Amino acid sequence: MIIILFIYFFERFNGQIPHGDHGRRKSKFQLRQRLQANGLKAQRQHICKNLDEVQKLTQADFHSISYTLSRNQTVVVQYAHDEDSDMFQIGRSSESQIDFIVMDTVPGAKIIDDINASQSTISRYACRVVVLRHPPYTARIYAAGFDSSKNIFLGEKSIKWNNNHNEMDGVTTNGILLMHIDGDQFNINSKPTKWKEVSVCGSVFDLGEGRFKYNYQTASPSNTDNILKDGTLIDLCGATLLWRSVEGLKYTPTRRFLEFELDELNSKKPQCPVGLNTLVIKTPTFSSISSNFSNPYVYVSCGHVHGNHQWGVINDNNQLRECPLCRTVGPLIPIIPGLESSFYVIPNNDNESTTSHAFHPCGHMTSQSTALYWSKIKIPYGAKGLKSVCPFCSIALSEINSYVRLIFQDSIYR
Repeated sequence: MIIILFIYFFERFNGQIPHGDHGRRKSKFQLRQRLQANGLKAQRQHICKNLDEVQKLTQADFHSISYTLSRNQTVVVQYAHDEDSDMFQIGRSSESQIDFIVMDTVPGAKIIDDINASQSTISRYACRVVVLRHPPYTARIYAAGFDSSKNIFLGEKSIKWNNNHNEMDGVTTNGILLMHIDGDQFNINSKPTKWKEVSVCGSVFDLGEGRFKYNYQTASPSNTDNILKDGTLIDLCGATLLWRSVEGLKYTPTRRFLEFELDELNSKKPQCPVGLNTLVIKTPTFSSISSNFSNPYVYVSCGHVHGNHQWGVINDNNQLRECPLCRTVGPLIPIIPGLESSFYVIPNNDNESTTSHAFHPCGHMTSQSTALYWSKIKIPYGAKGLKSVCPFCSIALSEINSYVRLIFQDSIYR
């Protein structure tokens, strides 16, 4: 049996990389069972007193993790082949041992130049995922990945410690964070939990006030494990990944269903109350949203949908518009279909529409359950702490109205 697991990037524009996927650089990754197992397991720990001993071990033909304790002491952990698991590596490096290449998430980026960060915060060898080759196909995540010489190096200044089993462990410079959902399914009833940090050996720790002040050696590992579950979020310090399972995706709207619902909405020919022209919600491209009158816009303060007319501009401020129907003043934003199905949570009922709500301020259209879910999830947002973001474009959601219910003139959703 082949198990397929999925990792989805919180990516740029509607869950996609500008100009599409290229080789190992993708917006979504499918983890399939390898033809031959390449998993690893710790076999032996060596204590080296000088550089020659370290080089002799790290240049041998096996994988290893080196922990430099001082100039005169390094612990090298030798790893052996594990025929019961497959390993997949994720990072910024384009070296062949990296299975999935990730780039920094730039909110709202629409062209490839927008996401070529001059100083990336994502590690070249960020993390590795190890999946069992037999039921229940458990997947675990570990900080750091092996480089082209089959080694992981934690230098003298990196955070490392000896655990209760007298085994070395450590965390990476920028850190790999993990957040599981509190619930059996990826749906509206799932609740966010606290972000945790994953170590090189897979232990999970609560986040301290300061990483360099936090004593990992004396702290007990969190009661959270490193097993990836449907809906788990992984932060690589520059990009956030969403883990979806095949079982969970069975109950999630498909791309074909999302496009069908979009066609259904357009077939009802919603009209602009001012221009009386038919509004058409188009599948977006990476180019800027057109100001064509047929494109739908929504007043985020009230939810009324219009075309892009010039009625109600307040004091020449295009960001401050008065709704002609209810006189509510607020921004008018374009509506963009949210077409990455993996970001949709399992609906509360079979009749829930996937075109009834839109995130604010980006305008990505989605279902009510999905809007509610992502509005309560906080993810690391650069130096600005934790924020709720639109999963389709990574733009931070409004803290006042993170989403809006769409109200068309002909009362489609009433």
